[in-house]
Amino acid sequence: MAAMPDQLPSSRAHGRSAAKWVLMLGALAALPAFTVDMYLPSLPDVARELGSTDTLAQLTISAMLVGGGVGQLVIGPLSDRFGRRTPLLWGLVLQVVTSILCAVATDMGVLIALRLLQGFCNAACGVAAVAVVRDRFVGAEAARILSRLMLVIGVAPMLAPTLGSAIAAHTSWRWIFAVLALLGVVLGLVVLLVMPETLPPARRRPGGARSALTGYGTLLRDRQFMALAVIPGLGMAVLMSYVVGSPFVFQEHFGLGKGQFALLFAVNGLGLVVSAQINAALVRRVAPVRLLRAGLVLQALCAVLLLVVAVTEAGGLLGLLVVLWCVLAFQGLIPANASALAMSRHGEIAGSAAAVIGAVQSGVSGLVSPLVGLLGGGAVAMSVVMLAAVLGAIVVLAAATPAFRKGGWHLAA
Repeated sequence: MAAMPDQLPSSRAHGRSAAKWVLMLGALAALPAFTVDMYLPSLPDVARELGSTDTLAQLTISAMLVGGGVGQLVIGPLSDRFGRRTPLLWGLVLQVVTSILCAVATDMGVLIALRLLQGFCNAACGVAAVAVVRDRFVGAEAARILSRLMLVIGVAPMLAPTLGSAIAAHTSWRWIFAVLALLGVVLGLVVLLVMPETLPPARRRPGGARSALTGYGTLLRDRQFMALAVIPGLGMAVLMSYVVGSPFVFQEHFGLGKGQFALLFAVNGLGLVVSAQINAALVRRVAPVRLLRAGLVLQALCAVLLLVVAVTEAGGLLGLLVVLWCVLAFQGLIPANASALAMSRHGEIAGSAAAVIGAVQSGVSGLVSPLVGLLGGGAVAMSVVMLAAVLGAIVVLAAATPAFRKGGWHLAA
């Protein structure tokens, strides 16, 4: 029987120990995002060099996301059975191999297949990062550590394209994959030499495919877990809608140059950094469920204002930027707290639980963010999709959990 979030004690980590875990797990959590997004600015170059189309080049991104979603569902149970380090190390080895093969690919079909495999194998990083947090921390401390990880996951899509653009500008898109291979090597050495196993044999879950399916069945039947697992996905949909829509809004409509656009990304990334730090500080004194509720409501209000500004063009470029910054800033209060509350319900299958959260996050954000382009790709389309994602998160939280009810979870989680 799943324990309620407020029934779990909170472990504490201090000083160098906490910093070590944040740095290691943050780097692991960032690798999948960097593998996807460093490559974005080079899509036209890839299509041209491989004699293909922009549409097929974009499929290399979709393949990566699909592979990541499936990979998390497979690797999660494996990490519950064999521990966190073994699947993680194999995932990093394959990340290096596929990156090298992508760097020398001469056919678009081969590149798409390699990106699918690359997404599958580096899903081990995301699963391991979240599962290790659950192995070592619970309650408010888990939310604090997860807020650092969600900060990295949220900021990476904003910073990675700038880094990838700089690499491609001085070399070619193939060197981006060389850099990704090098990152895989470095992280593999860190895991091998520094990161201890956090799931002892006595706590591992025996069995094969049947055991994995049983674990997933347990999670799928837990309505509150699934609701909390969907919310980070809707939060990522907010971010990815911005990432997908912003080039059209700010470069084509408002005429910003590449340097100005890169600066805009950095400023909005700063908003995520600030809010994540605030959440990490507040979560020791304020229940994660309170922060989650407040973050969603405030973000929804800002998203409504963003839509109004987009429709009326009130304040011009500056008005849009200020309100957009506020919408993105409140993101720091949402995925980390939702994930911590979800993970606290199923510590015995933390790998599978982390896999579901990650797969749902990839799936929901992958399905929602393309709506920006389908709706026209402008500021209004971006604002509509962002608002819909936030409102969807509020509806899910209110309908499937007691978070908005009087005394819900005793507000002590």
